[in-house]
Amino acid sequence: MNDQQPESVAALIAGPCSKIAEAATAFPITTFNTLMNAPFVDKICRITHEKQGSSSYSKQSFPLHCGIYTEIASTDYVFHFNLSGEIIRAQGKGKNWWHPHEWLKRTRGDDWVYYSTGGYTGVFEAIGEYYLPNFAYPSNSLLGGHPFAEKEIKNLEISWYQTLTKLVGSINNLPDPIRRFCADTLTNTPACLAEKARRLREIVGGRISVLPPDARHVEYNLIPLTIATGCLHKCRFCKVKNSTPFGTKTSDEIVEQICRLKDLYADDLVNYNALFLGEHDALQAGADLICFSIQEAYKKFGFADSYIKAHKTFLFGSATSLLSTSEHLFKDLEKLPGMFYINIGLESADQDTLAKLGKPISAELVREAFLRMQEINNRYGNIEITANFIMDGDLPANHYPAIMELIRERQVHTKPKGSIYFSPLTFNQPSRTRLFEFNRLKILSRLPTFLYIIQRL
Repeated sequence: MNDQQPESVAALIAGPCSKIAEAATAFPITTFNTLMNAPFVDKICRITHEKQGSSSYSKQSFPLHCGIYTEIASTDYVFHFNLSGEIIRAQGKGKNWWHPHEWLKRTRGDDWVYYSTGGYTGVFEAIGEYYLPNFAYPSNSLLGGHPFAEKEIKNLEISWYQTLTKLVGSINNLPDPIRRFCADTLTNTPACLAEKARRLREIVGGRISVLPPDARHVEYNLIPLTIATGCLHKCRFCKVKNSTPFGTKTSDEIVEQICRLKDLYADDLVNYNALFLGEHDALQAGADLICFSIQEAYKKFGFADSYIKAHKTFLFGSATSLLSTSEHLFKDLEKLPGMFYINIGLESADQDTLAKLGKPISAELVREAFLRMQEINNRYGNIEITANFIMDGDLPANHYPAIMELIRERQVHTKPKGSIYFSPLTFNQPSRTRLFEFNRLKILSRLPTFLYIIQRL
């Protein structure tokens, strides 16, 4: 290139293709990409096409959205759309909106979730995240209010499409890429999005009634893949698992699921780096099937090229499946890319409590499984085994002492791995007493301890 200064950036971008090519060499690539994705602004709204959000999930006390998305912002609302033109977030900007840092998020299962601050510190201490998910369906959360009862929030959930249609229809002179994208968003009507959610359920064999609590590390943005149906123990207390007998999928069935999921997630696959192996006890499927499923999904979904860094895999297990799993699986997982989170439902280490819950295992088995968890967490750097225990106001006297013996007395010092999650038995019944019990357990525990808020997909 000669010693003369290039033309102004604005002139180069506005010029013919040859000028654009010249701009790419005249300016750093990061500057050039930013200019090519410069927002469209008029008196009605601001549209940022394919905005580059964070490439990693991190714990922040301010909204930090991950992935590549398009933002349409007016004076009253902000809408976010994925690379397939499907709405993923919405937020009001008026004085009646609860908080300027709070937003609505739409899941692949076609649920709307309202993320609230909850006072930040209290929420972070309780769930390990700065923003509290509030659901329109029954859940076991002890925190939060009733945002979906608020007029401004409910109206946006119901009428976002009509608002968007009116907004987009009033904009003139849109650049071609943005005009095409806006047209795509309008094809994704509420009925169309509901149909895509139905297709997801049909592909994986039904609604994902509960996700592992560790999925909070990717804000529950994951791709579900069913490798085993049902669970080993049909515990009487459980409200979220099905009555399907335990059984495993064949490798051919798993490959077919992966291909259909790839087609469904389509252009937005680049925004995913996490996998959930379902259903309720995928650990029992065995080392060969688990590793096969992870490797096939990693390859077909292109996780190596994901915009989101640090691949993660989540699955459930039981005390029985954990103790029957050979070391072979954990050695194999250690060789694969990413982190692996296996969540085990222990519920209690007290025999009377297990009997009351209708959980058909012994307290001794629970203690053995808990010891096995510690061994695996200490031995493997990219595997974390976590455990669930229940909370309720009417449990046998030895329930909490038996848990404390595991999470405090048996731990010589505090540990950064092996999170313990406490799940309230009652749904939609916030209780100060239960919250007080949890805070006491968290203070005494020598392992990371959080509330388990049941979220579906």
